[in-house]
Amino acid sequence: MIDKKIAIQDTYGERFKHCWGCGSDNESGLHLKSYPNEDGSRCIAEIIPDSKYTGGVPQNLFGGMIAMLFDCHGTASAAYFKHKDKGLDLTEDTVIGRFITARLEINFKKPTPMAETVRIIAEPLEIADRKVIVSMKMYAKDELRAEAKMVAVGVKDNM
Repeated sequence: MIDKKIAIQDTYGERFKHCWGCGSDNESGLHLKSYPNEDGSRCIAEIIPDSKYTGGVPQNLFGGMIAMLFDCHGTASAAYFKHKDKGLDLTEDTVIGRFITARLEINFKKPTPMAETVRIIAEPLEIADRKVIVSMKMYAKDELRAEAKMVAVGVKDNM
């Protein structure tokens, strides 16, 4: 279950709110939101993809969109896991450290249907000084559709 108190993306600093996939300040974007679960051990995002994102298999989500969802949710999750690892809470006043993708590996298991809730669950595998490795699984209709592993790195202040 998603604890929708505070979306991780809503705690990004002003210069990091413009991503097409998850940026709150991108008017034409998707506005994907990621939320920590109750105990903070996982982060969850849900979306019902619009029919315009269908792929080569009719009525199913195209692979590039799946990669983008993993990318946005994974970097948000990495930021949260690092924040939590520092002993910090996620509050409305948080300006969370930003992470970007260094590596993203995806295993596509079966087509992901349109007009269904797609749920992505992220868990930390490793948390280091500037690097967080995240494992993610994507589900639709309670079936595993894709898995991903991300290496995310913290953004330096001068980036």
